[in-house]
Parts: sequence; C-alpha cells; structure tokens
Amino acid sequence: MSPTPSRADLGRMVMVMPTYNESMNLAWIVGRLRVAEPDVDVLVVDDGSPDGTGRIADELAAADPQVKVVHRTQKAGLGAAYRAGFRVALDAGYDVIGEMDADGSHQPEQLHRLLDALRTADLVIGSRYVKGGGTVDWGIVRRVISRAGSLFARTLLRLEPHDLTGGFKAWRSSTLAAVPFDGIHAGGYVFQIETTFRASRAGARVREVPIVFPDRRIGQSKMSRRILVEALLVVINLWWEEQRERFRRRPAEERTGK
Repeated sequence: MSPTPSRADLGRMVMVMPTYNESMNLAWIVGRLRVAEPDVDVLVVDDGSPDGTGRIADELAAADPQVKVVHRTQKAGLGAAYRAGFRVALDAGYDVIGEMDADGSHQPEQLHRLLDALRTADLVIGSRYVKGGGTVDWGIVRRVISRAGSLFARTLLRLEPHDLTGGFKAWRSSTLAAVPFDGIHAGGYVFQIETTFRASRAGARVREVPIVFPDRRIGQSKMSRRILVEALLVVINLWWEEQRERFRRRPAEERTGK
C-alpha cells in the first residue's frame, strides 16, 4: 500500500462519528479510519448507548490520543449528536470537520476523495448518486425511498447535489461555523438536507465525489417511519419559509399589483 499523501495544507482534520449501540462496529471502523487516514482525528459522540459503545470509545481514546469521546446522557437524534460534536470540534480549532457513520457504510478508504476535493470546495459530499458512486446490498424499496427523497428535496429546494440524504461529508470549519445551528431542529437524517441547504444558501461551494455505500453488516438500521415523515415535513417547511421570506422582501407595489 502506498503511503497516505500529506494534507498539511488543509490543517487539522477530524471526523465526527455519532454512535448509538454500535459496540460491534466501533473499534473496527475507527481502526480502519486511523489506518486509511493517519492524520485525521476521530471524535466519537455517544448518546448513552446501553450496549457499552461509550466504554469501548473510552478504551480507544485511552490507547490513541487522536481519538476523542463526547458522552451524552440520552439518545436525542442524529442531528443533536452532530451539533454537539461540531461545537466541540470548532472549539478545538480544527480546520476540517467531517461526518461519518460508525456502521461501516461510510468506508474510510474513500475518505481521501472528500479531503482532496475540499481544496476547491467548502463542503464535499460523498455521493451515491453521481457517476462512479453506488450502493451495495440494498433492497429495491430502500433504493427507491433514498433516491426519491433526494430528488424531492433537490427539486423543491432548488439544490444542485444529487445525494442530499448522505452523511459522509467534509466541511471547512469556517463554512460549518457559519451555519445557523440554533435554528436547525431536524433530529434524523433530514439534518443532512437542512445543513446542505443552509450552507448552499450562504454561498458555500458544494461538491460531490462518488462513493460506494455498502449496507451495514452488523446491527440494525436506525431508519424509521417517523424519520421519513420528519424529513418530508422539514423539507416542505424549508421551502415554505423561503417563499415567505421572498414575498416579504418584495416591494409593496409589486405585492399589491399597483
């Protein structure tokens, strides 16, 4: 294997990794990440996993100074976990802050694509739905729901990225810090749509790079009907808020037709 190229020009880098009941996956995925990208730190954000994930995270941190852990007392949703991790990473002065799942669906060996692309972007999304990307071992229903969700949000919110629900991302910290997290309340996977939407509206340069996304091998997916309904409602609400703001900004004469 060829040595990992230096990315000193990107500064300090960290991947934020939310966990809930990932005791069978955490050590394995953190180990892969540390081998694939030795210069990248890991910040595990555990939501009080009853299966001992937090204890395993502490053991990894004790053995490796580049692994950090944030313990939260209860499961409060993916969005809340990421917000907590982002605040810690920003306060620590990281220049690049990434996102990835702990279940193996986001392959650390593909992270280099996101980091290399960040040199000419403010936010890079690992995309399943651009040329070279794809999914492995997904059923037809899951493929349809995922593609339809991204297409619906992309069309309604007039966004360019094709994969809006994916959570394998790399941010410049300056871009991430400008996202108004106090106004973001999405708890599930729609958090990814909302953050990309707000970054895009703020003028961020958003790029996509292809990734192959295998289904998790161990444990159960956190997807639920409630999360799907939340995603639909949040996207519609973002669209409605933007329409209302546009109407408010129009001159009074134009609104009244005079």
